[in-house]
Amino acid sequence: MFKGVYTAIVTPFKADKIDDDSLQKLIEFQIENGVDGIVACGSTGESATLSFEEHIRVIELAAQFASGRIKVLAGTGSNNTHEAIELVKEAEKLHIDGHLQITPYYNKPTQEGLYLHFRKISENAKLPIILYNVPTRTSVNMLPETVLRLSKIDNIKGIKEASGSIEQAATILRDAPEDFYLLSGDDAMTLPIIAIGGHGVISTVSNIAPKDMSLMTDYCFKGDYKSARKLNFKLLPLIHAMFIETNPIPVKKALNIMGFIENEIRLPLSEPSGSTIEKINKALKDYGIV
Repeated sequence: MFKGVYTAIVTPFKADKIDDDSLQKLIEFQIENGVDGIVACGSTGESATLSFEEHIRVIELAAQFASGRIKVLAGTGSNNTHEAIELVKEAEKLHIDGHLQITPYYNKPTQEGLYLHFRKISENAKLPIILYNVPTRTSVNMLPETVLRLSKIDNIKGIKEASGSIEQAATILRDAPEDFYLLSGDDAMTLPIIAIGGHGVISTVSNIAPKDMSLMTDYCFKGDYKSARKLNFKLLPLIHAMFIETNPIPVKKALNIMGFIENEIRLPLSEPSGSTIEKINKALKDYGIV
């Protein structure tokens, strides 16, 4: 159900409002280049600075523009369990395929708190849930034993694993049900994650290089790791450039340079420094994107 490349799509703005036209162009670009799905309102989509209404609007537009051609996961997470449930309920009125649920940030819940948080959300969701573990953003690492407890809940179907630990990912893959999907949450870890049994990636860099990220994962699934490694090595400098400042600052600048979106990002994120822009331009030129 959830396998391959899912692009964590950026949220384009124009005059501090959602830029519908640019979002449509971005989604068409993804579809034309073979991705399996998109995530609307993930961290890369600046979900933390969207109002509740904007949040639902972006999900609505993403589902409308995808029009069933690729899967749409809605980022409906929050550090407020009640708010996450409200986002889930509103998003399920739209044509989405499931939810991406981040571990609560700032609160720093215990492992039991994480379990209860996601269990409560699952009780209010009809569609599949993909958990999202990203300790660098949330200050809490959801341990494999907690993930495995949650994997026993019928509509919790997978995890975006961004702890940076292959051991942690391997433990989940070893002990989770066969229909539980593990997706890399780190572009640079995609190949090794798939090599140990993972199912793909929720990607930032596929905003700008969807075709090669899709081809690399396809090679992995076919067992052609020689070709996959070649593409992985090609992608690594571009991946590095997309994370030299806080995501999504570099990738939004790259998409602006490529002519897809306006040059807008919301505070407290700010425009990249001059040296960062030079590095982004060089990475895009070296890759052959511009």
